[in-house]
Amino acid sequence: MKAHKYWSAGALITMIGSFYTGYKGLKSSHKYFALSSILCMTMAMHTGHKMISGNRKKMANKEKVTEREE
Repeated sequence: MKAHKYWSAGALITMIGSFYTGYKGLKSSHKYFALSSILCMTMAMHTGHKMISGNRKKMANKEKVTEREE
């Protein structure tokens, strides 16, 4: 959860930097901010997916245990 929060904050900051450098016409800085933004956004999606999906093996084992108890 912490990793997702930090990657999301990094993506937001780099997007703001990308918009600013694009507005000012600083092409070399804009390129680096845009690439950093893509990296941060990809990692934020990856960590968010890991956080939501969980571990399927543990979930399957819990279901088997509850079926046996019933």
